[in-house]
Amino acid sequence: MAKKTTKLSHFSQWKALGIIPVIVAVLAVVILVKSKSGPQQKEAGETSRVLRVMKVPVVDLIPRTIGYGIAEPGKVWRAVAEVRGRVVEVHPRLKAGALLKKDDLLLKTDPTEYRLAVAVFQAGIAQTKADLSELAVQAENTTASLKIEKRSLVLAEQSLTRKKNALEKNTISANEVDLEERNVLIQRQRVQDLENTMHLIPSRKRALEAKLASNEAGLEQARLDLAKTVFTAPFDCRIGSVSIEPGQYLAAGQVLFEAHATAVTEVEAQVLGDHLRHLIGVKNDTELQTSMFREVGRRLGNIKAIVRIRSGNWNIEWQARVDRLRESVDPDTRAFTVVVAVDRPYDKVIPGRRPPLSRGLFCEVELKGPPHPGSIVIPRAALHNDKVFILDKESRLQPVTVTTAFVQADLAVIDSGLTGGETLIVSDPTPAINGMLVTPVWDREAHDRLLAEAGAETVLQ
Repeated sequence: MAKKTTKLSHFSQWKALGIIPVIVAVLAVVILVKSKSGPQQKEAGETSRVLRVMKVPVVDLIPRTIGYGIAEPGKVWRAVAEVRGRVVEVHPRLKAGALLKKDDLLLKTDPTEYRLAVAVFQAGIAQTKADLSELAVQAENTTASLKIEKRSLVLAEQSLTRKKNALEKNTISANEVDLEERNVLIQRQRVQDLENTMHLIPSRKRALEAKLASNEAGLEQARLDLAKTVFTAPFDCRIGSVSIEPGQYLAAGQVLFEAHATAVTEVEAQVLGDHLRHLIGVKNDTELQTSMFREVGRRLGNIKAIVRIRSGNWNIEWQARVDRLRESVDPDTRAFTVVVAVDRPYDKVIPGRRPPLSRGLFCEVELKGPPHPGSIVIPRAALHNDKVFILDKESRLQPVTVTTAFVQADLAVIDSGLTGGETLIVSDPTPAINGMLVTPVWDREAHDRLLAEAGAETVLQ
C-alpha cells in the first residue's frame, strides 16, 4: 500500500513539471501583446503625377506638305508616218530604253516617189514660166502690129475720102471708090483682130500665173512629203515603245515609236486645298481658282519643291521647281494637282545606286512655302480637341482653350490661346484634373523634333 502511494506522488510531480513551461509560454505571449504598441499613423500627403513637358516655342515656321505622283517626261514625241513608203534605214539604237541625241537620224523611208513628184512639179513650173515669157513677147509684138495697122487704117480712110471727092467730080469711076472702101474695111478688120488679141492677153496671163502658183504649191508639198521620209530626233530623248522593222512598208498615219525628252521630267502631285493655301498664303479654295488665279500663279514660283524616291534601299532626291497648277480639282478628295518639274533628271546617274528620274516612277513630292515668322507651334499630340494643358508656376496642371490656325504633319500652329514660352504638357495627362500637382520631366527630344518639323533651328524669344 505504501508503494502505491509513492508511485502516485512521483506521477503528480512529473505532471506538475510539464505544465510549468506551458504556463510560462502563455504568460510571455500575454506580456508581449500587452507591451506591443499599435501601427504608427502617418498623415496623408498630396500625390504628384510625373509628366513630360516642353517650352512652347515661337519660330519662323516653314509651311510644307507632302504629295505623291507618277513621273512623266516633260515632252513625249509619238512618231507617226505622214507619208507611205518602205523603211530603208533604221538607227541601230532605235530600241526601247536607248538614249539618243537631238538631230540623230532615226528612220528613213524610200524617197523615190517623192523625188519624182518634185521633178514633175519643177518641170511644170519651168514650162509655165516659159509660156508667160512667150505671152509677154506676143503682147509686145501685137502692140507694135496694132500701131502699124491703125496707121494703115488712117491712110486707107484718107485715100477713100479723096476718091469719093473725085467721084463727085466725075474724074474716076464708082468702081474705084468701091475697091478703096473695101480696102478700108479689110484694114479695120485687121485692127479689130489685133485689139481682140490684146484683150485676151491679160486673161491668158492670169491663167498661166494660176497654173504657176499651183505648180509651186505642188512642188512645196512634194518637198514636204520628201522631207517626211526622214525622221530625226527633235530633242535629246529616251526611246519608248518601238513598232517598226527594217524593210517594213509604212502606211500614212501609222504609229512608229515614242521618244521621251530627257531635259525635263514632271510629277503631278495631289495636294489638299488647305495645305496648298497655307503654302501660298491665300484664305480659301475659291481664291485658288477664281479672283486670285494670276496672283496664285505668281506665288507658286516662291514654293520650293523636292522630288524623292523611297524604294527599298533607295532614298534619292532631286531639286525641283513648281511649274503650274492644273486646271481642275479632284471631285472626290477636293485635292489640287501641282505640277513640279525636275530639270536634267538624267544627270548624276550611278548605275545600281542612283537611277534617272524616268517615266513611271512613283514619287514623293515635298513642297515648302515662304517662312511664316512668329508662329507658335506645339506637337499635334499635345492638342486635345480645342484644349492644351500647361503647368503654372506652382507646377499644377491648367487647361487652356486654343484656336488652331492649321495642322502640319505632327505639329499644330496655334492662332490664339498661347503666346509662347508656356510649359506645355506633352504626355497624355488622362485623367486631367484641374490643379493637380505635376512632376515635370523635360522632353528635349520632343522639343527638337518639333523644331525640325517646323523647319526652324533656333527658338525665337
